[in-house]
Amino acid sequence: MSTASSSIFLLCFLCLFSAIISQSDQLQILLNLKTALQKSNTNVFDSWDSSRFICNFTGITCNSGNSVTEIQLSNQNLAGVVPFDSICKLQSLEKLSFGFNSLSGRVTEDLNKCTNLKYLDLGNNPFTGPFPEISSLNQLQYLFLNQSGFSGVFPWKSLENITGLVTLSLGDNTFDPTPFPTEIFKLTKLNWLYLSNCSIGGTIPSDIGNLSELVSLELSDSNITGEIPSQIGMLKNLWQLELYNNSLTGKLPVEFGNLTKLEKFDASMNYLEGGLSELRFLTNLVTLQLFDNELSGEIPVEFGQFKKLVNLSLYGNMLTGPLPPQLGSWANFIYIDVSENFLTGLIPPDMCKQGTMKQLLMLQNNLTGEIPASYASCTTLTRFRVSKNSLSGTLPAGIWGLPNMNIIDIEFNQFEGPLTPDIRNAKALGQLFLGNNRLSGELPEEISEATSLVSISLNDNQFSGKIPEGIGELKQLSSLHLENNMFSGSIPESLGSCNALSDLNIAHNLLSGEIPSSLGSLQTLNSLNLSENLLSGQIPDTLSSLRLSLLDLTHNRLTGLIPQSLSIEAYNGSFAGNSGLCSETVNTFQRCKPESGMSRDVRTLVACFAVGAAILLVSLIYFLYLKKKEKDHERSLKEESWDVKSFHVLSFGEDEILDSIKEENVIGKGGSGNVYKVALANGKELAVKHIWNTDSGNRKNSWSTTPMLAKRGGKSKEFDAEVQTLSSIRHVNVVKLYCSITSEDSSLLVYEYMPNGSLWDRLHSSRKMELDWETRYEIAVGAAKGLEYLHHGCDRPVIHRDVKSSNILLDEFLKPRIADFGLAKIVQANNGGKDSTHVIAGTHGYIAPEYGYTYKVNEKSDVYSFGVVLMELVSGKRPIEPEYGENKDIVDWVSSNLKSKEKLFSIVDSRIPEVFKEDAVKVLRIAILCTARVPSLRPTMRSVVQMLEEAEPCKLVGIVISKDKEKFSPET
Repeated sequence: MSTASSSIFLLCFLCLFSAIISQSDQLQILLNLKTALQKSNTNVFDSWDSSRFICNFTGITCNSGNSVTEIQLSNQNLAGVVPFDSICKLQSLEKLSFGFNSLSGRVTEDLNKCTNLKYLDLGNNPFTGPFPEISSLNQLQYLFLNQSGFSGVFPWKSLENITGLVTLSLGDNTFDPTPFPTEIFKLTKLNWLYLSNCSIGGTIPSDIGNLSELVSLELSDSNITGEIPSQIGMLKNLWQLELYNNSLTGKLPVEFGNLTKLEKFDASMNYLEGGLSELRFLTNLVTLQLFDNELSGEIPVEFGQFKKLVNLSLYGNMLTGPLPPQLGSWANFIYIDVSENFLTGLIPPDMCKQGTMKQLLMLQNNLTGEIPASYASCTTLTRFRVSKNSLSGTLPAGIWGLPNMNIIDIEFNQFEGPLTPDIRNAKALGQLFLGNNRLSGELPEEISEATSLVSISLNDNQFSGKIPEGIGELKQLSSLHLENNMFSGSIPESLGSCNALSDLNIAHNLLSGEIPSSLGSLQTLNSLNLSENLLSGQIPDTLSSLRLSLLDLTHNRLTGLIPQSLSIEAYNGSFAGNSGLCSETVNTFQRCKPESGMSRDVRTLVACFAVGAAILLVSLIYFLYLKKKEKDHERSLKEESWDVKSFHVLSFGEDEILDSIKEENVIGKGGSGNVYKVALANGKELAVKHIWNTDSGNRKNSWSTTPMLAKRGGKSKEFDAEVQTLSSIRHVNVVKLYCSITSEDSSLLVYEYMPNGSLWDRLHSSRKMELDWETRYEIAVGAAKGLEYLHHGCDRPVIHRDVKSSNILLDEFLKPRIADFGLAKIVQANNGGKDSTHVIAGTHGYIAPEYGYTYKVNEKSDVYSFGVVLMELVSGKRPIEPEYGENKDIVDWVSSNLKSKEKLFSIVDSRIPEVFKEDAVKVLRIAILCTARVPSLRPTMRSVVQMLEEAEPCKLVGIVISKDKEKFSPET
C-alpha cells in the first residue's frame, strides 16, 4: 500500500471513529435527559433505549449526518428539571420544544451554549426564577416563553443581538415592571409579538410603526397608558390587535383605516372615547370587541356590510342611534352584545340568517319594536337577553321552545301575549326571566317538560288560571317568582317535590285553599312569600322545620294556631292581616280557645307515650353506660401527671380545664382531636383541643386522632417546639393559644373560644346564616391578613397546610381568626434552601394540584387553599358539590364559567344584592389568581391582602349592574 493510500485509509478510519464517538455522546446526552425527567407520567420515552438508533427515538429528528437537530417534546406530561448543560452539547441542535409540560426549576446560563438554536419553546411550564441572558443565541427565530413562571428582570438587551426573531412570545410571566422595551423595535422581522400580562407599562412608543411585518400584536392585561399612537396605522399586515384591559385613553386614531387586513381587534376595558367611524373601512373584521370603554356616537352603517363579521361586543359604552339593519346577515354570525348603551330603533332581523347565531344580548338600551320572527327558527341560539328596553308585541312562539336555549330574558319591556306550549321543547332552558311585562293567559302544563329550569321569574304580568300541578317535575328549580299576577286555584302540592327550591314567591295573586304541608319538606327553602292571596285553613306544622330568612303569610284568610316554632321575633309581622289566627305567645294575636274534648296535641302525646316509655328505658341504660365510661375517662385524666406551659397570663388552673374535659362539653370532633367548650368560674369561655398519643389513645379511648397528628401528642420534642413557635404568634386574625397542658399520653391545647363557630358553619351547615357581602368581604380581608402574618410576619414563615373555611373561626362580631394548626409547619432556618416540605397535608377540595405530583407544600399551597375559601365566600357553594361533575371541584366549576361575563356573574351567590355583584366578581378574580395551577403564578398573601383592600365594596347604593357583561373568546 502506498503512502498516499495509507493516509486516505487512516483519514477515513478517524472520521468513522469520530462519528461513532459522536453517536455515543449523543446517546448518553439523550439518556441523561430521559433520567432527568423520569418522574414524568408519559410513555414518550419508551423508544429511548440504548439498543436503538437515536434518530428513531420519539421526538428526535436528525440531519443526514445522523446528528440530532430537533428535540420536540411539547405537551408530553413531562416533569422535572431540564439539564440544559447537557442538551446544549448537541452541537447541531436547531429546535428545542418543551412547551405545555410541568417542567420546573431554573433555566440556567448553560442555555447560551445552544448557539445553533433557531427555535426555542419553553412556554406553559412552571419554571422559577429569572430567564437568563441569551445574546449568544443570535440565530434564534422563534422564542416561546409565555406562561412559564419566570420572574425578575427580563434580559431585554440580549434581544438586540437576535435580529432574526420572527416570533417573540413572553406574555403571562411576572417579570419586574418595565416601560415598553425599546429593544424590540430593532427586531424588524417580527411578525408575531405577544407581551400580554408581563408587567409592561407606560405608553406605546411611536416606534411601533417600525415593526412593519407584524401580523399579530398582543399587549393586553398590562399597565399601558396614554393614547394609541397614530403610527400603529403603519402596520398594514396586522391580522390581530389585542389591547384589552389597559388604561388607554383618547380616540381611535384616524390611521386605523389603513389596517385593512385586520380581522381581530380587541381594545375592551380601557378608557377610550369618541366614535367608531375610524373602523368603517376595516371590511375584513371577524371579531370586534370594545366593551367597557367610554365610546359614543352611532355604530357606522358600514358595519352592516362587513361580510366576515361574526362577533361584535360593544357593551358598557355610550353608543346611540340604531343598529345597522343588515348587521350580521352575511357571514356565519355567532355573537352580539351591545348591552348598556343608549341604542334606539329595531333589532336587526337577519343575524341568524346563516343559522349559526348563539348569543343575542341587548340589555339596557332604548330599543323599540317587536322581536323579528326570524329568531323563532334560530335553533343554535343559547342566550336571548333583551331586558330593560321598550320592546313590544308578541314574542314569536318558536322562541319559547328553541332546543339549545339556556336563558330567555325579556324583563322590563312591554311584551304581550301568552307563554306557549312550545316550551316543552326547551330541554336546555335553565333561566326564564319574563317579569315586568304585559304577558297573559295560563301557564302551560308543558312547562314541566323543560326539566333543566333553575330559575323562573314571571312576576308583574297578567298571567291567570291555575299553577300547573306538573311544576313539581322541575327537580332543579331553585327560584320561582310568580308574584303580582292573577293566578287562581290552589298551590300545587307537587311543589314539595322541587327539592332544590330556595326562593318561592307567589304573593299578590288569587290563590285559595290551604297551604300545602309538602312545602315543609323543602329543606333548602330560604325565602317563602305567600302574602296577599285568599289562602285559608291552618298554617301547616311542617313549616316549623324550615330555616327561613323570610316568611310572609300576611293578608290571607288563615285560621287556627300559629305554630310555636314560628312564633319568634324573627317572624314578627309575618302573619298580619289574618284575623282568624291565634297565638299563645304573639301579643298582637288573640289567645287560642281550648278545644272541647281531647286536643290534637294531647292525642298525639298519648299516642306517643307508650313508645316514649320504651325509648326512655333503653336511653336510661345507655346513659348509665356512658356516665360510667365518662367517669373512667375523667379518672384517667386526673391520674395523669401534667406539664403546663403558659404563653399568656392565665386566670385559670389546670384542674379547672381537666374538670371540663367531658363528653357533655364536646363542641367539635375532627381529625386533630376532640374540641371542648370550657366555661371558667370567672365567666370566661375557652376552647380546649384534646390530642391523644397514638398508642395510649387507642388503648385507653376510642377518641384517638389520626396517626400523623397523634404521634405529636405527649411529650414529643417536635410537638413542643412547634407549639412553642405557634404560641409566639400575636395577631388579631389568628386564634390565641393560651397554653399547652401535656402528659405522657396526651396533650391539651387551650385556645380562646369563638362563639360564632366557623365560616363553614355560617355558609354551609345547619348553623348557616345570612352573611351580607360587606361581612363576607371583611371576613376575606381579615383571614387574608392572618395568613399574611403567618407567611411574612413571623421570624420564620409558618405554612398552615390546611387552610379551609372550617378553620376560619368567627368571634362575637364575626371577625375571623385563622385556627387549627394541627398541620402547620414552621419553615426551618437550616432547611438547606428548601422552601417546601414533604408531608401529608390538607383537605379534599382545598389541596393545591401540585401536591398530586410533588407531595410538597409551601406558602403557595396555602394561597391556593385560600383561593378556594374566597370562591366559597363569593358563590356560597361548597368546594365539592355533585353539580360540578365527577372528579371536579369548585375551581374546575369556576374555570368552566369564565368564557363570558354573564357566566362569571352567575357564579356569584344569588343572595348577594345586585349592587354588590361587581364587587364580588372582583374578589372572585383574586380567587382565580390564587388558584392558578402553576404555583409560581399565584400571588403572595401580601399581594392578596393588597388586592382585596383595593376591591373594597363601593358604598353607593342604587347602582344598577348588568347581569350580562361578557367577553367572547372562542379560542378559550
